[in-house]
Amino acid sequence: MKKTFVLDTNVLLHDPNSIFAFADNDVVIPIVVIEELDKFKKGLDEIGRNARQVSRHLDELRLRNKLSDGVTLDSGGMLRVELNHKHEEPCPLPMELDAGVPDNRILMIALCLSKDLGGAPVVLVTKDTNLRIKADALGLRTEDYETEGVDISELYTGEAVLEAGPDEVNRFFDAGEMPVADGEYYPNQFVLIRDTMNPNHTALSKYVLKKKALVALKGSRQGVWGLTARNKEQNYALDLLLDDDISLVTLVGQAGTGKTLLALAAGLEKTVEERVYNRLVVSRPIFPLGRDLGFLPGDVEEKLKPWMQPIFDNLEYLMGAPEGRGRKHKDFHGLVDLGMLELEPLTYIRGRSMPNRYLIVDEAQNLTPHEIKTIITRAGEGTKIVLTGDPYQIDNPYIDSSSNGLTFVAERFKDEDISGHITLKKGERSELAERAARLL
Repeated sequence: MKKTFVLDTNVLLHDPNSIFAFADNDVVIPIVVIEELDKFKKGLDEIGRNARQVSRHLDELRLRNKLSDGVTLDSGGMLRVELNHKHEEPCPLPMELDAGVPDNRILMIALCLSKDLGGAPVVLVTKDTNLRIKADALGLRTEDYETEGVDISELYTGEAVLEAGPDEVNRFFDAGEMPVADGEYYPNQFVLIRDTMNPNHTALSKYVLKKKALVALKGSRQGVWGLTARNKEQNYALDLLLDDDISLVTLVGQAGTGKTLLALAAGLEKTVEERVYNRLVVSRPIFPLGRDLGFLPGDVEEKLKPWMQPIFDNLEYLMGAPEGRGRKHKDFHGLVDLGMLELEPLTYIRGRSMPNRYLIVDEAQNLTPHEIKTIITRAGEGTKIVLTGDPYQIDNPYIDSSSNGLTFVAERFKDEDISGHITLKKGERSELAERAARLL
């Protein structure tokens, strides 16, 4: 039996192509949703762009037939823009719900449709948690829009363990690699080779697709820009960050695991010291993404400071590292003046082509899959992109730990040999920070 999906405004703003995502089922867009989209269409941020894209889709579809009568989609379903629905019998809302509120008008249309269709499934699709609660209380079937969701509990971690005999482990240390069956591991997946007779006898390795073998990690006793890995996951992360053959790196972990600090240290090493990349570009979402910086006083640097302060803190720490290369530079402002370091919000990255850059996007868990795609497609020849974030600390109200762009990319790219992922588990900022992240 065909279903009828009633879409809320936030679904269309989240994914402008969502109207085509329901196979051969029917899609209903209440007229109040069109009115709400009109309020967003002039925005210069991602939401504004999505609102305009939805309008373009509907404008093209109306050429086929009247939207109020319904337009047949290529998938076999039908899309209809629904006016204030008139039912033979009234569909009153509880007196506590004001019928003038857009969300409640959407609820009323869904209620009337469920009566008119005589038992055929009507589903209200919204990313608004409270609207889903109200719909459920009224007996309506309701769902979140999660076509791109990733089960966070089953997210690819980027590492595995291989139990091996003592002789195999010793041969690996001698040869520096171990052939394995094709398809046993993902490209650039890290493998801890553990002696079955002595669990403390281990070796760190990475699966290299071209060799179809586990290859020993090179490591660095001197560290990177004064930093040395404190655990095996940080070792894995540094290997990915310093590997010029890997163009996309995703680092996931709770607060204090070193994601941003490691990425910045590797970026400085590759840009300032080794000159592999022309410029280190560091960015993070100014949430909500695309917010007008004109609301803040001062020049551009002063406007950026509240949003980029976590990056500034990490850079100042790296520049002050007593054993690090940062001692050659008084502060990171000198690198900015030389054009080797660029700090800017994601708002200004859009529309650019960025060749030969080391691009770090911090707090990437606040981006939607569509926004992440927009950023990655900015990469020009020779550019490396590093995405860092904690899927459990999301400020965007319309995404969660399973539907954000960071976990989406990590899962989608795990089969690609130009990408690598690792989940950092152990907090290294301080004992207090680690316990807070684990207990609170």
